[in-house]
Amino acid sequence: MTMAPQVDLVLIFRSSPGKVLSKPQARENARQAAQQYTRLLEVLKNGRLHAVGKRGEKEGQLLVLVQCPQSTLTRLVQRERYSDFLCGLPTTNPTGTRDLTAEPLSPADRLRLVHTYVTSTPGDGGLGVAPGSSTWDRVESVLLLHDHSFNEAWIRAWTTRQLGFVKFDKIREQFGEAVALYFHFLSFYTKHLVFISAVGVFFYFFSLPYSTWYSSILLLWSVTFVEWWRIKQRILSVRWGTKGSFRVEKRRAQYVPLSWWRKDLRMLASLPVILLFASVLAVILTGIFIFEAFVTQLYTGPGHRFIGFSPTILFVALVPRLLAVYHSYAVRLTNWENHGHQSTHDASLTVKTFSLSAIVAYLGIALSAFVYVPFGEEVMAAIQYYLFYGDTPLRVTARTWLSSVFSALPANVTAPFNATAGVEGAKNGSARAFWDKDSGSARSKLSSTRLQDQMFAFTVTNQVINTFMEIGLPFVLRAVASVRSGKGLSLAAPAAGANGGNGNGKKKRVMFEDQTAEAEAERLAQLEEEREFLDRINREVALPDYDLFADYSEMITQFGYVALWSTIWPLAPVMSLVNNWLELRSDAFKITVHVRRPIPTRTDTIGPWLDTLTFLTWLGALTNSALVYLFRPRDHCKPLGTSLSHAHHHLSSPTAPAQEYLTSALLIALGASHGYMLLRMVVRHTLERLLWRGSKEEREAERTETVVKEQYLRSLGVADVVNADDGAADAGAEGGQAGDLSAFWSHDEGLDELTRGTKEA
Repeated sequence: MTMAPQVDLVLIFRSSPGKVLSKPQARENARQAAQQYTRLLEVLKNGRLHAVGKRGEKEGQLLVLVQCPQSTLTRLVQRERYSDFLCGLPTTNPTGTRDLTAEPLSPADRLRLVHTYVTSTPGDGGLGVAPGSSTWDRVESVLLLHDHSFNEAWIRAWTTRQLGFVKFDKIREQFGEAVALYFHFLSFYTKHLVFISAVGVFFYFFSLPYSTWYSSILLLWSVTFVEWWRIKQRILSVRWGTKGSFRVEKRRAQYVPLSWWRKDLRMLASLPVILLFASVLAVILTGIFIFEAFVTQLYTGPGHRFIGFSPTILFVALVPRLLAVYHSYAVRLTNWENHGHQSTHDASLTVKTFSLSAIVAYLGIALSAFVYVPFGEEVMAAIQYYLFYGDTPLRVTARTWLSSVFSALPANVTAPFNATAGVEGAKNGSARAFWDKDSGSARSKLSSTRLQDQMFAFTVTNQVINTFMEIGLPFVLRAVASVRSGKGLSLAAPAAGANGGNGNGKKKRVMFEDQTAEAEAERLAQLEEEREFLDRINREVALPDYDLFADYSEMITQFGYVALWSTIWPLAPVMSLVNNWLELRSDAFKITVHVRRPIPTRTDTIGPWLDTLTFLTWLGALTNSALVYLFRPRDHCKPLGTSLSHAHHHLSSPTAPAQEYLTSALLIALGASHGYMLLRMVVRHTLERLLWRGSKEEREAERTETVVKEQYLRSLGVADVVNADDGAADAGAEGGQAGDLSAFWSHDEGLDELTRGTKEA
């Protein structure tokens, strides 16, 4: 039986820039590549690692396979124990040596130690081979190979437990604490959705819309969920021994020491850029909103049945491109901020990126709730005025645009409108034949169910599309790439291979009577196995890196829809519950099939996402109170804006009180903000008492430092000063007394004085 080699890391080395070079440039590039490649192998081998280079699938690509021997791994484990002890993390016997044969490391711990050793700076005891650093500009990335035997068992566990949740202990052992914490969060959030989903179903079928009771329960649920998770992640960090792990995090290779005020100024300098892009994005989304909600409803010209698709086309053409440009600037700004650790770097980039993603997610429904519904008729009248009356710049632009569109269309399409224009042209002008200028008719085109339709689109349609983008689209893209490369149509998962895991695949040896033939057959079998192993590595190299930000962003955005806007459509939590039940399985499938193996990292929190959840719960207090005040039915009358199919007295009279309603709603929202703060304080105090105080995790966290220090003192042979021997203490005290002081200490006057006082009484 033969076994595939044990490979811990794969370094992707680029020997050529991927473009055509002149002969002198090619010679110089080859010289520099050979020099850096030779230095890379020397650094790895001097670091007591096994390293060998193999040819990659792409031109100019080399794969450096790295394996950590047992002796080096033992040294890395012992060094991490020292570091954990010095920084106050829980550890056992920091002066002892761990027997990795009797007590082996988990796959995640092994890979994390080796990856940290290779990529951390020499100042932190590493080799400094970090992708993106100026010293190793040809090292593109670091890859960890999938364990396919675990992947198959993991997916099978999800499919067999069709009505429940699998346990997540093995996830931490395979992918590290960061990925395990995400799956714990997703499972925790999904379970908490069960309660609010049941409440939403009840209020949707048995209560009036925009119920005060539902919005109050929703606010209490969202605050309880966030504060409960705050304690839950603390409990998990104590169980996993990662509480305070940020203290042992290694510095980034790109970090350059700077004074504190320079760092703060750099972070402040990124704020105007964020505000600029946020303003541009808000203007674009507002323009698309007005065009979709009002202008497309007034247009009756050629192709008016298809004009409704134009806002979607505009959105797809403009918004993703703007976000891509902004993301590139956000990455540059975050790199310029010069964060010392990867966790703070990722947190800063997360805040920058999600801030604009939240605008895209929530601005449309906010405009519908607080502009379209209360002021829909006024906005429609204003647009009609600017389009049809007076030579305003907007009207001139619209007329020019219509003329160009009209002239470009075929004659058979424009014939009916030419006839209409001929009849009305003398009176109204031909351009007006394309528009509905009657105010009463235009008002009837305002949708009375726009808010509910948007909530359905966000919580159902968008989530179905996201699932396809995560699971189905990679298969399609892989099939297209396979056809373009001349390999034929193939939908097979690239992570799947002949070997079952990280170097544990086996192949039977064919036996022959002739020993020479047997040796040749064995050699050919080994070559075939090596070829299959390298093919598997090449398939995994072609996969994209796993992006934990995208998974968190999707769930936090969904939580925002539930916490901020489900008062509009109480079935939104039910749709989210169904989606998350599938999301747990689709994320597991994505990790095992569509992306590279996540690099294990130690963490004790979900980072800036917890602050984002807290902010969304506060914002939910504002939006829900405003929605209930504006749209809840009062005294059996129609609420403000729940039906726009007819003129209603709130908005039709010159003294329309819509502005007063919105002002009152704003004041109520501000009051709800203060109520939220009080509610959060009460919920946090209550959950701390119920879930944390007196728990075994709290006791474990309190005694961790003492236990570690006591173990260290015992290892040095120092007596336990807490439970010292009483006899030894007494002997020491007696031996230290002088002879003249013994009479002083033996004569007590207290009892004599008390006896004398009793007699006198």
